[in-house]
Amino acid sequence: MGWLERITGIEELEDAAFDPALVAECEAAASAVRGRPIRFSTPTFKEYTSSELQGCGKNSFPAFSITAGGCALMCDHCQAKILEPMIPATSPEMLDRKVRDLIQLQDLRGFLLSSGSNRRNEIRYGPYLPVIEKLKRDFPFLKVAVHTALTDDARAKAMEGAGVDTAMMDVIGAEETIRDVYHLDRPVADFEATLGALCATTMEIVPHIVIGLHYGRVVGEDTALDIVARHPVHALVLVVVMSFYAVPGTFATPETGAVGRIFLNARRRLPDRQVLLGCARPPGMHKRVTDAYAVMAGLDGIAFPADGAVAVAQAIGRPAHQEHACCSIKMGGRPAAVLRSPRAA
Repeated sequence: MGWLERITGIEELEDAAFDPALVAECEAAASAVRGRPIRFSTPTFKEYTSSELQGCGKNSFPAFSITAGGCALMCDHCQAKILEPMIPATSPEMLDRKVRDLIQLQDLRGFLLSSGSNRRNEIRYGPYLPVIEKLKRDFPFLKVAVHTALTDDARAKAMEGAGVDTAMMDVIGAEETIRDVYHLDRPVADFEATLGALCATTMEIVPHIVIGLHYGRVVGEDTALDIVARHPVHALVLVVVMSFYAVPGTFATPETGAVGRIFLNARRRLPDRQVLLGCARPPGMHKRVTDAYAVMAGLDGIAFPADGAVAVAQAIGRPAHQEHACCSIKMGGRPAAVLRSPRAA
């Protein structure tokens, strides 16, 4: 039985429309996928329910924003709405207090530090770095991930010196997208320079590529993949633009087949590195199909997986486990759970 027949026989995917040629292409590359484990990440950035996975205990790996819900750029695809579920930490003292409280009360194991950016797509984390350094000294088990935005060598080294474990930034491969969607007057080269500065540190570097960032069209994604492939990144996170964050009518929803082909291309371009599907992607059946392609293309992890994703992994012979952390950071130790589809239990 071929992969297409297997996955369309899964209850959650019985009404899904798959590209038979793409599924066949994924199956033809099965030697690179079969037996390769996949990690399903369920951090506490948002509410999550699934027929196949248990949700994460609240605040075991939260996200903090140092600007609360504020952002000077207000990019067309996001308009700062991605910041809304994050916990405000608008002063270093507030971050320190909230992290320590959560460690004591709710067994916090790590956190993501994020922020809205200034008009140059930069974030001034400097005042927060001494707090991170002291937290890491007091709680050596704590894992810290940071969304860096655009930065330089000195700031990258400062984050490294404070003990940041994982640094993340968006890589954009089309200058028209930077200009029109981000409202930013900076070239593609600045994004590659940031990636180079981060990769010159000992931090684990996990760039992100937003598929469909140019109003739902695939424009600079191949160039962004070229940039990532030139640098010794720890992992790559792919996300899919979500039109409901944007002004109504400005963004199309990328076609699932186009998304799946980028997954497969990324897997081929980065065969020896982690390629992950991050939190952001359109909901509903689109998400179920997208996540199925991610499993079939051989991606190494999916955040907040759709119903049916565990069953797809089982159907094509991929072992799966669950982690209660941001998909970009490994907490170490044993996985939260080794997974099988409920139908196989």
